[in-house]
Amino acid sequence: MMFDRRLVQCFDWALLGITCLLAAAGLATLYSATTAGAMTVQKTLYLKQLTWYGAGLVIMTGCFLFHYKLLDRYGLVLYGATIAMLLAVLLFGRYIAGSRRWLILGPVSVQPSEMAKLAVIIILARYYSRHLSPVGLTFRDLIQPVLLVVPVFLLIVKEPDLGTAMLIFLIAASMTLFVKVERRTLACIAACGAAAIPVVWLFLKGYQKQRILTFLNPDRDPLGAGYHIIQSKIAIGSGMLLGKGYQQGTQNALSFLPEQHTDFIFSVLSEEWGFVGSAVVLLLFLMLIFWGLRIAQRSREPFGTILAFGITAMIFWEVFINIGMVMGLMPVVGVPLPFVSYGGSANITLMMSIGILLNISMRRFMYE
Repeated sequence: MMFDRRLVQCFDWALLGITCLLAAAGLATLYSATTAGAMTVQKTLYLKQLTWYGAGLVIMTGCFLFHYKLLDRYGLVLYGATIAMLLAVLLFGRYIAGSRRWLILGPVSVQPSEMAKLAVIIILARYYSRHLSPVGLTFRDLIQPVLLVVPVFLLIVKEPDLGTAMLIFLIAASMTLFVKVERRTLACIAACGAAAIPVVWLFLKGYQKQRILTFLNPDRDPLGAGYHIIQSKIAIGSGMLLGKGYQQGTQNALSFLPEQHTDFIFSVLSEEWGFVGSAVVLLLFLMLIFWGLRIAQRSREPFGTILAFGITAMIFWEVFINIGMVMGLMPVVGVPLPFVSYGGSANITLMMSIGILLNISMRRFMYE
């Protein structure tokens, strides 16, 4: 088979550039978060993150070399492998800090719940691309998507990992609304969802209820459950317009800010670079989300359009929840900031997702 030169001509350099800028900002912030203070235990995380990004670039390249329609063909296989890995976590996973989320594969630890987000996006794109309707999906049309999402959702809740489970629900809901739902069906689903809220509250664990109550009133336990949010807001506010300077943030250096290299890394960035630096990073995220929607809009076949939208929705919700969390606008649920927070499986999944977006973008000419 001859190589098509149009693949190179249509390569999306803008998407790659935005991704690299966000990764560079993340590496710089992570270096400060792990070296500015006295906690020498975390200083190796920066080098580990570099390793993850190196592996991510290789995997990202692999994700745009093949035709993305192969994901449609083998979607069920990928979904089945994801279910198997989530079951393996519950049976053989490493138990850390009250949860079982990591699966040991030789020298590395893998978090299958991160990969599950992409698997759900692929399997839903596969189903919805085959069942599009001008009047919208009915209850009958939605039975299979629910049956596909619920097992993944429940297995992740069982770990427990409420943040990732909530993300999967939001991604699935966004994709469902994107492909259009019949008005009567949508109204019934909304009513059932509202009625289910008290029932869901009864099934939440004690610490999960505590997080929600602390979100509503952080001052009710300032030295306990509310400590994270209070210290995060102090760090963000103390950065003011231009920030205190690189590695000069006191909340970070004096270790007042908890989880400064993962969930609350945006607080480190805000304290050091202020409103201006934070706005620049948020602008990059906005550009990335806009570009993902543009790729979805420019795709000329349903699977590519829905797949690109699903990936963009995943990035949007991760950014939205993390920023809302560190600013005290949402409960603390342990959702990292894409490309900025430390994490192996999370960043590998993101790089795979960007590779798929590049794949869809560079092959759009095939369906024009």
